[in-house]
Amino acid sequence: MTLTIDEAIDRIPHWANATDLKISPLTGGITNANFRIEVNGDVFVLRIPGADTELLGIVRSAECAVSQVAGEIGIGPEVFYVIEPEGYLVTSFIEGYPPSPEELGQPNNIRRVADVIRRIHKMDPIPETFSPFRVVEDSTEIAHQFKIDFPDNFGWLIEQMNVAETALQKSPFTPRLCHNDLLNANFLDDGQIRILDWEYAGMGDPVFDLANFSVHHEFNDEQDHWLLESYFGEVTAANWARIKLLKVISDFREGMWAMVQIGISKLEFDFRGYGDKFFARTAQGMQGEKWQQWLKDVCLDSKAYQA
Repeated sequence: MTLTIDEAIDRIPHWANATDLKISPLTGGITNANFRIEVNGDVFVLRIPGADTELLGIVRSAECAVSQVAGEIGIGPEVFYVIEPEGYLVTSFIEGYPPSPEELGQPNNIRRVADVIRRIHKMDPIPETFSPFRVVEDSTEIAHQFKIDFPDNFGWLIEQMNVAETALQKSPFTPRLCHNDLLNANFLDDGQIRILDWEYAGMGDPVFDLANFSVHHEFNDEQDHWLLESYFGEVTAANWARIKLLKVISDFREGMWAMVQIGISKLEFDFRGYGDKFFARTAQGMQGEKWQQWLKDVCLDSKAYQA
């Protein structure tokens, strides 16, 4: 059962005798409840996960472990305490600002983010794995259990996804630790780029992180070129096709995330409208000559995208 904010605070021994503790909610999250905690002259963030978030593929033990390392090496906020066994995180509050999508889309910031992503991919392996294809499949089963209505073209979307996975498998990747949720809300800038929210961290395709970052910030071809060049040092037909295919698959995964949220979330948010937006983008991406060309080009050079 989800703890209340007061119950969670009572579980943190460091704050047992605090007399000046102040709590204020943080806005913006659509999975968890986040709170700013001021205590003993320091500022922290306490996150209380939403109900049934394991159905979204979140493994709290893995998230906590990766968050700890990310904080230690300066990529994310430092972990102050973990409420066990629930896995509620208390982290340092970073006095930075959330850069806008337009700002992160500038060449210099694309290079900065690429550098951070490369550091993530050099972190030690963890037992958890992540595949956007398996997420779509698992989410489909869960959404059916909740009797959620699917898009009329869902069968065709699945067919195209399977074609893309087959093409991508012709150039197998080296699994790396990936963040897998690089939407704009998960970035802060305090003089260096910090990345928040490691709920979906797992061993996966490093190009998916690039694609996920790109598609969430609506990058155009020029920006994708900057991103690939910043990460790999060059742009090839193979890594170009891979990022383009995975941008479409990332949108499909996002739409399916919304389908599960329709069934489990208690938050007041239009998950149906959110999902429809990403299903429409997925369908658009899977149509036309470019999609067919990417399917051909992705296996031209298996070494071009190895991290």
